[in-house]
Amino acid sequence: MAKRSTRHKAREYYESDTDNVRPLFSSPGWSPRDEDLRDRKYVKNIRAMSPLQQRLIDCIEQCSVVLALGPAGTGKTYIAIAKAVEALEQNRCSRIVLSRPAVEAGESLGFLPGDLTEKLAPYLRPLYDALTERLGTKRLKSLLADGAIEIAPVAYMRGRTLNDCFVVIDEAQNCTYTQIKMLLTRLGWRSTMILTGDPDQTDLLPGMSGLGDVATRLETVPEISVIRLGDADIVRHPLVASMLTAL
Repeated sequence: MAKRSTRHKAREYYESDTDNVRPLFSSPGWSPRDEDLRDRKYVKNIRAMSPLQQRLIDCIEQCSVVLALGPAGTGKTYIAIAKAVEALEQNRCSRIVLSRPAVEAGESLGFLPGDLTEKLAPYLRPLYDALTERLGTKRLKSLLADGAIEIAPVAYMRGRTLNDCFVVIDEAQNCTYTQIKMLLTRLGWRSTMILTGDPDQTDLLPGMSGLGDVATRLETVPEISVIRLGDADIVRHPLVASMLTAL
């Protein structure tokens, strides 16, 4: 009976929100244990949980190049993947190209057995996770086999022209200035490119990451949007924002 009452209150709370932004933690008395008030089940059309997330979604729909910068848990990658899948399903692009630098997070994995796909799998796992949630395992395998979705390391992007594509460059803080410049210049006709990353969590040596510098320079270009998400936009466990503030 208590759970039913809690779900009813949660439904009334969300239905009373007339804006497109759906707040996650502003319900009075919210606790991480209240799963009924923190329903994270799959929805076909994603909804923003903060004003800056809504701005990011709007910019992706309006601009050809968008840079999303922010701390962990702000939904940068998930929103980019969700909008890419949406564009593919609505025939607004012919394929999705996802790229991520193969940089280890502070420890060496050593030699990895297998072919190229198997060697890259640990680095590209976050992209596979987001795609699986949006498409399902069976459909994802089909689209990968057909070439409608391509997942490639940054090193394999040089020399390409990506026409009629939705391109997502994830973990761009682990790219150098030269690499990001190379990636941005792959943009072709009828394509959208999203770069996501957190300049404060780079796994490169100090001064090597080019994301912050590129974002500052591109903010002066009217046709390019640079969205800087903050701690208030974190949609993981509320302690994540507290830890990032303290650390």
